Amino acid sequence: MKAYRIRSGAGIGTLESFERPSLALAAGQVRIRVRAVSLNFRDLMIAGGSYLASSDTPVVPGSDAVGEIVELGAGASRWKLGDRVATSFFPHWHAGAPTAHNTRDPFGAVADGVLAEEIVVFEDSVFAVPAHLDDAQAATLTCAGVTAWNALFVDARVQPGASVLLLGTGGVSIWGLQLAKAAGLRAIITSSSDDKLARAKALGADATINYRATPQWQDEVRRLTDGRGVDAVLEVGGQGTLQRSIDAAAIGGAISIIGGVSGFGGDFNPFSLITGVKRLSGIFVGSRAMAEDLSRFVAVKAIAPVVDRVFAFDQARQAYEHLQSGAHFGKVVIEVAR
Repeated sequence: MKAYRIRSGAGIGTLESFERPSLALAAGQVRIRVRAVSLNFRDLMIAGGSYLASSDTPVVPGSDAVGEIVELGAGASRWKLGDRVATSFFPHWHAGAPTAHNTRDPFGAVADGVLAEEIVVFEDSVFAVPAHLDDAQAATLTCAGVTAWNALFVDARVQPGASVLLLGTGGVSIWGLQLAKAAGLRAIITSSSDDKLARAKALGADATINYRATPQWQDEVRRLTDGRGVDAVLEVGGQGTLQRSIDAAAIGGAISIIGGVSGFGGDFNPFSLITGVKRLSGIFVGSRAMAEDLSRFVAVKAIAPVVDRVFAFDQARQAYEHLQSGAHFGKVVIEVAR
């Protein structure tokens, strides 16, 4: 069967397809015919060498896959043939708090990932997806969907009527917008593109800010909230945005650090956390239990995740390039099989 591989630090130009034999099933494992794979900024970081050290050993990339169970290993009883499931980002983190042990070997980093025609995984490392989602939409649950869910409802513990600030219009932020509106939150979103802000408005954003036209966007956030600030911030920017995110948060607010699109580093004032009784947390995707909670919520609220563009399996490199361009709104997906 066909799969892709890439070397960490060698760039997306080294992404290549190859043939590999189907793996035998161990006890408790299942074989999944992959239908679609969703890309994340993490995949670009691995390619560029900023997520892992550069390596001459190639790895099958990708963490987010949806597919159909086509074979059950001995003792596997959680699923039946034909069930449609998605991978959990951390195959060993099923529930509870994260630990070094249960967050080991995430798909597509040191361990082989999911950009392949089929994968073999343990039955407890996947979860059921809502029936109303197509394969491309369902493939976006694993990382971006769970990360937004964790940040809003697990870490920040927001309640209906609260306000949230979303930075940019990438996968996690748009997932955050859709979840926020479905949960009765007030959502403010930023972008450098007025066209993307208009699309966010159409999805239900209560207010939008063009951060190039308004460089001091934290002041605009406070103005839009009558000087109070927001209850939660999904911080995906990194360098140059963290202090602004802290300043945009209300007293007692939570700033969830999800990524570093602009890089990591830079200064921030810890005293602003103390005087504002604000909480700064790192969000490392989430557990399978969070994915299951998200999946149920998406089903009840009939949420349709935003997919920017779907590429064919033989266009995987073009999919990476599109994600790298930053032109996307929502998620970039590779269709593996129909």
